[in-house]
Amino acid sequence: MSIATKKNLSLLFFLFLSLSNLYAQKPQRLMAEKTRILFVLDASGSMLSKWDGDLRINIAKDKLALLVDSLKVNKNVEFALRVYGHQFDSKLKNCKDSKLEVGFEPNNYLKIKQALTKIAPKGTTPIAYSLEQATMDFPDDKNYRNVIIMITDGIEACNGDPCAISLGLQRRGVILRPFIIGLGVGKDFTQAFECIGKAIDARNIGEFTQALSMIATQTLGKTTVAVELLDDKDKTIEKDVNMSFINHVTKEGVYDLVHFRDKQGKTDLLEIDPVLNYDLVVNTIPPVSKENIEIQGGKHNVIKVKTPQGTLKFVMKTTKEYGNLQAIIRQNNTSQTLHHQPVEMNEKYLIGKYDIEVLTRPRLYYNNVEIKAGQTTELAIADPGILNIVNMIDGYASLYIIDNQGQPSFVENIAPSTEKSENIIMQPGNYKLVFRAKTAVSSAYTVVKKFVINSGKTTYIDILK
Repeated sequence: MSIATKKNLSLLFFLFLSLSNLYAQKPQRLMAEKTRILFVLDASGSMLSKWDGDLRINIAKDKLALLVDSLKVNKNVEFALRVYGHQFDSKLKNCKDSKLEVGFEPNNYLKIKQALTKIAPKGTTPIAYSLEQATMDFPDDKNYRNVIIMITDGIEACNGDPCAISLGLQRRGVILRPFIIGLGVGKDFTQAFECIGKAIDARNIGEFTQALSMIATQTLGKTTVAVELLDDKDKTIEKDVNMSFINHVTKEGVYDLVHFRDKQGKTDLLEIDPVLNYDLVVNTIPPVSKENIEIQGGKHNVIKVKTPQGTLKFVMKTTKEYGNLQAIIRQNNTSQTLHHQPVEMNEKYLIGKYDIEVLTRPRLYYNNVEIKAGQTTELAIADPGILNIVNMIDGYASLYIIDNQGQPSFVENIAPSTEKSENIIMQPGNYKLVFRAKTAVSSAYTVVKKFVINSGKTTYIDILK
């Protein structure tokens, strides 16, 4: 084989690896591809006031027209325009002065620009009513994301509750978190409008232009997210854990995923909606949460969560006698139950100390069990034996285990039975059975039987002897 041929094969192999890597790292889109943007424009009387060398309404219309022009090439975006405060004089204080001037349809940007030229401010500021009417502006289509961009210079003037309306629309899935741009409203604006959505106070034309550009990028920019699960040394090796992205505002689940890391240790890339803020819950045992995560639109985002884990394993020859034997896992020194682990399965837990109760008969207790990062902690459970009670008659019976000092501890009551014999699965140890027949006329007729249970063997007790 010639040197040139070898070089060509090496090059082809390198290209193959590069393409394979690109394919593996192709972002997985989890949100709707198409977007509907409803512009809600304030045309109340106050928009006629001067701001940064021009009328507020002129600046708003000019910049809005430029934004529509810049986005018209995106075939996955549709626009609509709702205006409020432009139909009735402010003296009338008409709190239903809100109208959808241009509805959603493809390639309607010229209609929007033409509609903007005809708008003249007059009336009041019915923000809550306009948001409520926006419900009917968006066609019912789950293949679209619904976004509102509101431009205003004032607050609600009609005793409505825009915060409640916005939250209701978000909870019902009608809209995503709205964007609200204030035109020189003042520092209190963002506090008053954060309950509605993402509020931005523009102090001049430059900041207004930047705000529109930022919103366009946040809404439509190519955005990817990688969730990196870190061990105790901040290495990105944890994987295969369920995680939930929750809408920070509505507290409703948005994405349920199982974390993935490929053979090269790379985390997959996700395209999730950057308009929302999220609470991320990584469902380790116990879960780890990271709240109010803001995704940067148009960028690659890395969310790092520390989830160092180790494995808990029960060592037992067989669990068939017990059936589906379970263990209760609790946080160390607390009564809170974290998990019920089948003894025949291995389970991962966050590093730390746990108290464990195995539901054998009698129950086994392991306290201060330490789970270490990347290691397996083993707990041995002895194989059980069988107690066979012969000639069991109706009565009242209790089992006790006797420790090395001869002290008895209650195990459980045995229900009255009419069966001739009864098998009870028990852990090895020294025991006693305390019994009185139902027909006995005195407690003096109580019978005490001491016995020993050995692993894998059957111990017989005859109640009548």
